[in-house]
Amino acid sequence: MQNHPEEFDEARLWDALRGFSVPPSSVSYAPVGFGDYHWQVIDEDGRPWFATVSDLEHKEYCGRGAAAALEGLRRAMETARTLRERDGLRFVVAPVPAADGRTVVALDARYALAVFPHVPGRPGRFGQRLSEAERDQVLELLADLHGRTPPETTPPTTLEPAGLSGVHEALGELDGVWSGGPFAEPARELLAEHAATLRARCAEFAELTDEVRRRGAPLVVTHGEPHPGNLILGEDGYRLVDWDTVGLAPPERDLSLISADPSELARYTELTGRTPDPAGLALYRLRWSLLDVAEFVEWFRGEHDRSEDTETAWKGFTETLGQLADGASGVAARPGE
Repeated sequence: MQNHPEEFDEARLWDALRGFSVPPSSVSYAPVGFGDYHWQVIDEDGRPWFATVSDLEHKEYCGRGAAAALEGLRRAMETARTLRERDGLRFVVAPVPAADGRTVVALDARYALAVFPHVPGRPGRFGQRLSEAERDQVLELLADLHGRTPPETTPPTTLEPAGLSGVHEALGELDGVWSGGPFAEPARELLAEHAATLRARCAEFAELTDEVRRRGAPLVVTHGEPHPGNLILGEDGYRLVDWDTVGLAPPERDLSLISADPSELARYTELTGRTPDPAGLALYRLRWSLLDVAEFVEWFRGEHDRSEDTETAWKGFTETLGQLADGASGVAARPGE
């Protein structure tokens, strides 16, 4: 995120870092990504670290309250840690545990902290087009990940995420005035303009969900967002960061972010013997776009100000609706990751 988290006292971050045996000598905000908040940390021995503060109110689990959001985040981070330590997956950038063994520490009722080792290398960019060789390298990582026994902490996922209910609710409330902030009414008007498209794409999503469920796709441990923005290229290959969306799901959950074309996923088939399901790829690409719409609608209907982050969100909202209207969907819609 470009802007600092609301009502957050950075002194809490300094104090909490000591609980991870990372006594800080300097802490600087890193305006990167779109969702969590990040700081670059140098400890008293000159070692670099990366601190991530999550807003529990905006996590996928938030519909069940902050406590459930915190528990879900902890399960995800423990899963990444197990994949790294038990299975030796060096491409997994897992959090370091605090002195009490926890991978995620609550800073207050809203914010939680995880600490990661600094990873040298060249970070990718969201929306970046991978070459065939680069794509195959990522597919090799995913084939390795999907072949592992899921850790007991691996969170479950659903084909029909709870967040989509927000889209249906908003479509039913287009006649009134939205007054959450400067983008509220423009968002209502834009959603009304695209209401027919959204209803049609939601119906398409329901049909794809039924089709994929009937086929009984195998469930594997998936990263959830293995797009180039979550890749760091080092001297010995790619590292995959941002494991807060890890979960049990069909392989297409990950593969859909690499390509919608099964022929471009041939390296995965070669390694696993499994040909990706076109319906599953289409489902997860559409799911991504619809969840973007749900997140942006929730943001703009709630209290908000004009800022770099809300400007970025507005751009993402308009682009996503435009793509859905054109019959497209997928990872190019989401800003900033």
